[in-house]
Amino acid sequence: MAASGENRTLIASLIRDVPDFPKPGIVFKDITPLLGSPAGYAAAIAELAADAPDGVDYVVGMEARGFVFAGPVALALGAGFVPVRKPGKLPGAVLTQTYALEYGEETLAIHADAIPTGARVLIVDDVLATGGTITATVDLVRRLGAQVVGVAVLLELGFLGGRDLLASHGLTDPRAVLSL
Repeated sequence: MAASGENRTLIASLIRDVPDFPKPGIVFKDITPLLGSPAGYAAAIAELAADAPDGVDYVVGMEARGFVFAGPVALALGAGFVPVRKPGKLPGAVLTQTYALEYGEETLAIHADAIPTGARVLIVDDVLATGGTITATVDLVRRLGAQVVGVAVLLELGFLGGRDLLASHGLTDPRAVLSL
């Protein structure tokens, strides 16, 4: 289900473009104004939680902007929140996954005991761009033996083809509050 028209308009009005960041040719989507607006932030969380699959046990969010959305969505759904971090940020045993970004390469880590086998997981992030961050997270969650039951993002940059990469990982219906 698409975001309500009123929420979509509010959310879109609070995301600004920052050209040439973090490097020339990239247009960064700055969500800082959205986060600074109680009404905008609440609308974003409500839309991300809307129509979540039944029985979500955990919501997984990726460092760093994914945390800002995944934690509140987990609370809204009555589910646990699991952070996926950059290497060296989590104590204890971790699983890692390296992936390509639209502007480089990154590695993500998750606690090896963060999610029990068979748990139902919703992945939430701020942006679906090339799909690398989300598919790396999907791979981590599946390596733990859990089931990814959905993906929800605030903003999809469709021209970067992330939806196709997710489909190649068996995720055919990611939900985006806004699409460009």
